[in-house]
Amino acid sequence: MVTVLVVDDHPVVRGGLVGWLAAQPDLDVVGEAGDGLEALAAVAEHAPDVVLMDLRMPRMDGVAATGRITAAHPGVRVLVLTTYDTDADIVRAVEAGAAGYLLKDTPLPQLADAVRAAARGETVLAPPVAAKLMSRMRGPSVEAPTARELQVLGGVARGLTNAEIGRELFIGEATVKTHLVRVFAKLGVDDRTRAVMVAVERGLLSGPGSAGAD
Repeated sequence: MVTVLVVDDHPVVRGGLVGWLAAQPDLDVVGEAGDGLEALAAVAEHAPDVVLMDLRMPRMDGVAATGRITAAHPGVRVLVLTTYDTDADIVRAVEAGAAGYLLKDTPLPQLADAVRAAARGETVLAPPVAAKLMSRMRGPSVEAPTARELQVLGGVARGLTNAEIGRELFIGEATVKTHLVRVFAKLGVDDRTRAVMVAVERGLLSGPGSAGAD
């Protein structure tokens, strides 16, 4: 059972999300909050697996709350859900430690799947967000993934979670997420499986079965 906290300052939106997620047999909504400060208190009280986080809220916005939550509760995955898809918002959220970035026009079944993926330690990006990141990062000096990014992707190919990759490479889980987001953008993909497939097709990885071989 995946436990979820829903954070949104619009009661109607929040109520709709709570109702839909609570109806899923494998998801349990353990709380809700109307702003970042309430979210911090609710996370401390309920310790959810996933926080569905709005960005623009009073008192404390979603980026600030995400940073505080991921620092204090590294096991909690924060999944941003917002109407805003500007480059600055996306980058700030990812740098704060968000496990993913979705837009509010995401179909509800896909949203539930994204919550499950985040709980598994996966990075989830809406296709328009991945496209924006790819456009932002595309250029002669950053076209190809770095050696470190390929190390992280190699861990994905071997089926490791972000936490396991971080332990293996001696880097923080938030850093792993940042590397993955950059790889997604450079490869023009929006999920882990596709990233590995494209990397193998381009000869950047030797294949899922041997990506971690020395």
